[in-house]
Amino acid sequence: MRRVARIVPLLLALGACGEPALPGELTGRHQAGGVTVDLSVRAGTLTATFTPLEGYHLYSKDMPDDGVDGIGFPTVAQPGAALTAVGPATADREVTELHVTGIDLTLPVYPDGPVTLTVPVRATGSDRYEVTVGYAACSTRSCLAPVTGERVTLHTID
Repeated sequence: MRRVARIVPLLLALGACGEPALPGELTGRHQAGGVTVDLSVRAGTLTATFTPLEGYHLYSKDMPDDGVDGIGFPTVAQPGAALTAVGPATADREVTELHVTGIDLTLPVYPDGPVTLTVPVRATGSDRYEVTVGYAACSTRSCLAPVTGERVTLHTID
């Protein structure tokens, strides 16, 4: 029995050897289109906080890629180089419906202000870590230039 107790931890350790490990905490930042995106990966979770200018909102992560009737862009934080998602993205804010007058259209948006997406991830490499982000910020009067497919390189915290 003692021999089995020593072998089990060894087998578990050997099984984990085939998968790259994350090098502690990774961070990154992107600013464009009136939004600052702060990214981090820690303990197997990608966190992306999208902070638009005051008075602006972002579209739902679940919005179709081409918007609703061609209007809007989904808020995206997609693991890229050396990372892969192992579960769906979740948001810390509830989606509301924005009714666009004059064109009889309803858009899924987050309330004005920041929204944080989290995605469970695992390492698939070990040299360069990236996250692809996308979003569009709008107010009740105007929309800023959308950002789509922007790759952000993450760096380790010393």
